[in-house]
Amino acid sequence: MKSSIPVEPGPSTIEEEGPPETKDPKAQVIPYDPLQRYLTEINRYPLLNPQEEKELLFQYHKTQDTELAYKLITANLRLVVKIAMDFQRYWMQNLLDLIQEGNIGLMQAIKKFDPFRGIKLSYYASFWIKAYILKFIMDNWKLVKIGTTQAQRKLFYNLKKEKGRLLAMGIDPAPKLLSEKFSVTEREVIEMDQRLGEWELSLDAPISENSGEDHKAFLPDKEPSPEALLSRRELGEILKSKLDYFQKELTPREKEIFNKRILTEDPLTLQELGDHFGVSRERIRQLEEKLLTKVKAYLEKELPDLKADYLYESR
Repeated sequence: MKSSIPVEPGPSTIEEEGPPETKDPKAQVIPYDPLQRYLTEINRYPLLNPQEEKELLFQYHKTQDTELAYKLITANLRLVVKIAMDFQRYWMQNLLDLIQEGNIGLMQAIKKFDPFRGIKLSYYASFWIKAYILKFIMDNWKLVKIGTTQAQRKLFYNLKKEKGRLLAMGIDPAPKLLSEKFSVTEREVIEMDQRLGEWELSLDAPISENSGEDHKAFLPDKEPSPEALLSRRELGEILKSKLDYFQKELTPREKEIFNKRILTEDPLTLQELGDHFGVSRERIRQLEEKLLTKVKAYLEKELPDLKADYLYESR
């Protein structure tokens, strides 16, 4: 959301220009630092005392004069820098990125501030500045965006702090405990913790400067090993033979329900089988549950090493 306040070009919108040209290249010894130049520029603008700020706020609220807005914004640019520096532990790249987003938040705060509510501008503006900075970090922290819900944003901002607090109290910051604290799932806590731990790394980047191997070569192979494939095939053959024998003890109706509801990858609905046999869908459900209980007991007896709920998982 962009502010509609037309602000004159000033320190909050300074472009990163190059260093001034000099006739003698050797005369420029100090490296050009855009951040330092920005800090120097904003220090040119005077701060407002509480009375001056209050008067300007009332005048702007009444007139919407852009000149007044400009004075209020430039007087608070140092506040943006201070808040942006607090967020550096989350964004270890160009601090000017955070300052730029914070300046937009400041402009929104000036636009929406109500001087009749008795709240200090710096207190109110800090919320807008933080909101814009935090959104920028979450949108650009990873190639895949994180923190898309209110709960995730709260988790992003407070996870490390809460873990540190628990450790200081001698409590293990387990995912279950943290998930209850932030009202999210354990999986979300684990994923956010992993994402906060490291920056993205290109898989095509070399392992080291002199290495011919890239990171991609060291990714684990998620395909099952030949031994696992052989074991799975043998297990499938054994299971099939046992189920074939099991069906010999079933009635024709039970056998049809077993094959068309339990073993198939595209099962018929309870209503379809009920219509086929001339019974209610509830009766088919009862017969299905009875068959599942029976086949589970049979497999536990015949294949004790097989997980008892294997059939449920494979449906």
